[in-house]
Amino acid sequence: MAQLPSAVEQVLRVHAAFIHTIVNALRDRSQLPDLIKQLDAAEQAGWAKLVGALRHVINGRRDPSIKLGLDEEDCILLDAVLGGLDNPATLPPLNAQPDGSGAAPGLAALVDASARGDAQAMAVLANMAEQMMKAGGDMAILGGRMRRLINGERDADQLIAGMGPLGRDLIISLLDELARLRPQ
Repeated sequence: MAQLPSAVEQVLRVHAAFIHTIVNALRDRSQLPDLIKQLDAAEQAGWAKLVGALRHVINGRRDPSIKLGLDEEDCILLDAVLGGLDNPATLPPLNAQPDGSGAAPGLAALVDASARGDAQAMAVLANMAEQMMKAGGDMAILGGRMRRLINGERDADQLIAGMGPLGRDLIISLLDELARLRPQ
């Protein structure tokens, strides 16, 4: 069995282009106006705390206190930016694709537990769905379909409608995991 990428590696893969954009703009300050527009959009999309920390970095601040109040994913992104400024060789590769198969077992376990009435799993899944909705694209579609999955929807054609290849692969992997958890 192939080893799945760590959670940190998954976050870096998903946000590699964003990390590179920030580092490039800080190395070539003529790119800052475009970066500021992207940061404004990210802030509007719900990433206000991370954007606030990145604005400190833009202004030259590097002390660890800029991480206060950030969640784990935001800290990973901030660390990648700071590391990339110090050593560009540490930047995540731009061509790496996120591996949705690594998310399927965890999502399936949460969906299954939620369907059985586990309040804690429901709360975690609701938070994840909210974050997915903010992410846009296939993740927003999946986030919007979480309730259907909890309620027992297993029709792949219904669940993958409107998704791109990565989203479809994630849904298929998720359905496979759910079938393993609750064989017919």
